[in-house]
This record gives sequence, structure tokens and C-alpha cells, in this order.
Amino acid sequence: MKRALYLAVLFISLISCQAQQKEGTELINPTEFAQKIEIEKGQIIDVRTPKEYKSGCIDGAVNIHLYDKDFGERIDKLDKNETVYVYCKAGGRSAEAVEIMQEKGFKHIVELDGGMDAWNEAAKPVKK
Repeated sequence: MKRALYLAVLFISLISCQAQQKEGTELINPTEFAQKIEIEKGQIIDVRTPKEYKSGCIDGAVNIHLYDKDFGERIDKLDKNETVYVYCKAGGRSAEAVEIMQEKGFKHIVELDGGMDAWNEAAKPVKK
């Protein structure tokens, strides 16, 4: 009986984790992120503050600060049919940005798991 209960809880947990990641979005580690931006065409968006962005960013990234009042307007100017790569410092703001982009109808969003913190830990290149 305990085993059946354990399996049921495990199954429900797996389903709920998969449900959190909506169709058309990917949450990937720095190595996969680096490979994708190198191979696949897309728009790279850094949602950190301008000060954070200037301290070092991923090459090719455009800074669209999540908490700027014109964030929605600037996001609307992006191609919703082209892949959008999004990141922040640690993952919280990029997750918010992903939700906003999903609501606005973006088809494919790739989020950097762990943000720039994880990118730097993985010793990936940073543009200064």
C-alpha cells in the first residue's frame, strides 16, 4: 500500500512539473543554450537592468529590462514567429518575461536555466 501511494505521488509530481513548462517553451542549461544560439536563428533578450547588462552579457543580446514601463511595447516589436532566447541574472525575471511573451503569442521561447549566474559558472563567453 505504501509503495502504491509513493508511486501515485511520484506520478502526480512528474505531471505537474511538465505542466509548468508550457508548449513552445524550453528551459535549458547554459551548454544547450550556447549551442542553440550558435546554430539556430533567433532573438536574444537580456531582461536584466541596464547596469547588469553593461557588466557583461551574451554576445548578440539586446537589453529589454523587464521592469521598464515600455517592456511590453518593446517586446511587441519582436518577431513572434522567430525563436526568442531570454535570460536574466538567476532565472526569476526571465520566467516572468516568458509568461508575458506567452500571453502575447510568441511561438517558441528558450529560457536560460539559472540565468547569467549559471552561464558564468559554466565558463561561457561574456561580451563586455
